[in-house]
Amino acid sequence: MNVTESRFENRQLHLEDYLQMVSAEQKEYAEVFDYSKITEKSGVITDYWTDNLLDLILRKENLNNAYKQVKSNKGAGGMDGMQVDELLPYLRENQNTLMQEIRIGKYKPNPVRRVEIPKETKGEFRKLGVPTVVDRVIQQAIAQELTPIYEEQFSGNSFGFRPKRGAHDALRQCQKNVNDGYAYVVDMDLEKFFDTVCQSKLIEVLSRTIKDGRVVSLIHKYLNAGVLVNGMFEKTGIGMPQGGPLSPLLSNIMLNELDRELECRGHRFVRYADDCMIFCKSRKSAERTLDNILPFLEGKLFLKVNREKTMVAHISKVKYLGYAFYRYKGKCRLRVHPKSVTKMRDKIRELTDRSNGMSNAKREEKYQQYVKGWINYFKLADMKNLLGEMDEWARRRIRAVYWKQWKKIRTKYRMLKALGLEHWKAIELANSRKGIWRMAKALNQTFSKKIIAKLGYTSMLDYYLVVCEN
Repeated sequence: MNVTESRFENRQLHLEDYLQMVSAEQKEYAEVFDYSKITEKSGVITDYWTDNLLDLILRKENLNNAYKQVKSNKGAGGMDGMQVDELLPYLRENQNTLMQEIRIGKYKPNPVRRVEIPKETKGEFRKLGVPTVVDRVIQQAIAQELTPIYEEQFSGNSFGFRPKRGAHDALRQCQKNVNDGYAYVVDMDLEKFFDTVCQSKLIEVLSRTIKDGRVVSLIHKYLNAGVLVNGMFEKTGIGMPQGGPLSPLLSNIMLNELDRELECRGHRFVRYADDCMIFCKSRKSAERTLDNILPFLEGKLFLKVNREKTMVAHISKVKYLGYAFYRYKGKCRLRVHPKSVTKMRDKIRELTDRSNGMSNAKREEKYQQYVKGWINYFKLADMKNLLGEMDEWARRRIRAVYWKQWKKIRTKYRMLKALGLEHWKAIELANSRKGIWRMAKALNQTFSKKIIAKLGYTSMLDYYLVVCEN
């Protein structure tokens, strides 16, 4: 049945009433549209909301959800100094003006605040752009509505910054490809991806799906908002600020063009954000693939490929998402890459430094948080022997911390007695003239693993055996 224009408009006028009715019945607000279901019923409605997307973005419920998400993420303030805790009073007072400016296209985003974070490579920094908290709410509101639209278009081989997908899914897909005989990879490295994205190309890609020019214009304003570096304003004619809620989605939208091209060419690949690996059955095939895909990346998407870091290699020679790969009994297995081990060791050394001024309670809390987070990320790897060695080393450092704190002989004697040592042995150790590191080893049996665990220092190996998935 054909739907007349007047009847269609009438149906849209009652949209909010319908959502409120659902809310009353289910005691919760209706979810953002399920675009796949709408498309099945009527392409007309889908077209309406793609053409009038700004109305969806500025719905009260969507903005409230965006505010809650920004508040839960916390984070530092932007260039205006406003913090997350100050956001609610500001929005209550200025929401009408803010919404009106966005609707008529007069809203001007603030420049982002530049923050540099050191990379693993010495001397290199990752440039982050911290938006103001108000801009974070607006970007989050945009991202919430664009995500379900673009999820329909994204490739099944893309895993970064997507709902219900993550690094572990990407790694399992890598294993599957290798087990199917694709053991050679093109390990692609895009040079400073976020800083070098061609904005006009990104706007062109966005405009294919988003027909509401106001939304495209607003996104373009965020790309061109500029950056404050040491109090000085700099224009951003290229690239996108890495650090806002919208950046991850925009990066996926841009790189989805690469995903489509690879799928059209019949390649197997795995992409997590801008880290992409193309799988081939032979080295020659991988070299040919690299030669053929470079013109597309540089000539069509206008992205820069780092020729020094982009390489063709056997899967056992590459690092991906902190993991390394190896074969065992004909199957692809995962282990922790040596660089990731070094990084973890440095962090534990920092947490168990005897001179960092940290209280015991704070050290125990931070140590436990870090160890559990690290192992939960690397739980797909085979690392029993590694963690056994790391546990012994970390426990010795912890004993050294406490031995230094005890300082006086009488304190050492009292603590050793409390640990269960006999009188003569406690006197002998308390009066020992050995250095702190040697005494930490001598206390191995007395200041045992069990006691250290009770203090709050989680055993890495014990926790790994509970959560591992390999």
